[in-house]
Amino acid sequence: MRYLNELKKARWLSSFLFLIALFLVTGMVNPDFLTYSNIITCFNGSVVFALLAIGIAFVIMTGEIDVSIGAVMGLTATMAGQIAKRNGNILEMLVFAVLVGMLVGAMNGIGVSLFRVPSLIFTLGVNGALRGLIYIVSGGKTTENFAGAFTKIGNQVLFAEVTIYLAIIVVIIVVIHLLLTKTKKGKYFIAVGDNSNGAMLVGISVMKTKMLAYVICGIFAGLAGVVFASKYGQVNIVAGTGYEMSAIAACVLGGISLSGGLGNILGAAFGAVIMSSVSRMLVFIHLPSNFNNTLTGVMLLIIVVADALVQRHAVESARRKRLLSRTAALDAKVGGTLK
Repeated sequence: MRYLNELKKARWLSSFLFLIALFLVTGMVNPDFLTYSNIITCFNGSVVFALLAIGIAFVIMTGEIDVSIGAVMGLTATMAGQIAKRNGNILEMLVFAVLVGMLVGAMNGIGVSLFRVPSLIFTLGVNGALRGLIYIVSGGKTTENFAGAFTKIGNQVLFAEVTIYLAIIVVIIVVIHLLLTKTKKGKYFIAVGDNSNGAMLVGISVMKTKMLAYVICGIFAGLAGVVFASKYGQVNIVAGTGYEMSAIAACVLGGISLSGGLGNILGAAFGAVIMSSVSRMLVFIHLPSNFNNTLTGVMLLIIVVADALVQRHAVESARRKRLLSRTAALDAKVGGTLK
């Protein structure tokens, strides 16, 4: 019974149920959608969004935001393509991706946590700088013609139509979920986002926690770039544009509050599957792909408004409970005095 009550309170559960509902509605319109092959394709296609969502989830949990992850992904994807063109190995790509991600993440962390620049403004500036750097690295051209072992990995099936990347992502999600929910330091991210002043009082370094969150976010964005290049076999100069909004929407859809302090990685993962499956669903319900951005934008607006309303309701509910508690205590005190 205790586990059932905990499951009912899990914020990620709503995103899981929403995912099932979307699949069922699409299947009602077009029964061809509800096949194992098609559904597993939706999950296989979510790996890039999942990596971005996992990374930015750490930042959002601390109450901050990062809109530079799309540019980080685009830059590392371009670098991976350039390395592949000269027959470099995937280990070299991963090392560069992690280093770039760590560098950008550390830069964002310093700007936001040390210099106290609003996270939206600072990461937006970093996004612009990285977009310019992509033009320099790519020479202003699409990076292509790097087919080979690198691109084969991106679509290699491990078992039952599950790709290697999807299997790795599932393992990563499970490990991170356990670290965030079962370890003391893993709970710091939620604690900082929930009440930074309270976190400092119990000895948690808010600055270090936020900096670590940005570094982790940058690393995952960098890895997403390598996976993107491997899956699609070419990288244009605007690769990753708008991906940051989809990743943020995936997190919020998965129950991670934009104000911080609530949510977990499981919700972000399910949200990523939803956001990456929208375009595929549109095909099966016979709507043109032109609706993709519109539908994603509408979903983002609905999610953000719903999150704000839920947060407002939670604050009002907590305030009423405190007021009732104080009133009851005062009545008891007055009653005891009269006796």
